[in-house]
Amino acid sequence: MAKEYIRNPAALDALSPEQYQVTQKNGTERAFTGEYWDNHEPGIYVDVVSGEPLFASTDKFDSGSGWPSFTKPIDKTNVVEKRDLSHLMVRTEVRSLHGDSHLGHVFPDGPRAEGGLRYCINSASLRFIPLDELEAEGYGEYQTLFTKEEA
Repeated sequence: MAKEYIRNPAALDALSPEQYQVTQKNGTERAFTGEYWDNHEPGIYVDVVSGEPLFASTDKFDSGSGWPSFTKPIDKTNVVEKRDLSHLMVRTEVRSLHGDSHLGHVFPDGPRAEGGLRYCINSASLRFIPLDELEAEGYGEYQTLFTKEEA
């Protein structure tokens, strides 16, 4: 049975002030301060509000920006891209589909060999699930993302 992801009121109530500012008010955490910008553990990153799977460590790279950066989402249907005209520039905002959380932005300056995109994501919008906890947390189907890495 497929897992359902919703904008969870209990998760919203449990957000820290920074998580709330980022996910609900379209904020941005300061570079090099987020919990996951330098995380190198294998696992997946899910929306802190809905739990929907967003990014995998297999697609994470060091962009030098100070924010977690990924070449692509796990499932593009869980990520919504919107035109963002704030701060006197044109950017593409990235939001979660079910949680409607502001995640960050996507830029066309990622690794060319991986498609050229850089999903620049706020740690405050994410919850990390380590590879060895995927099954227990209900994300066992995503373990296959890591089998090619070990081969």
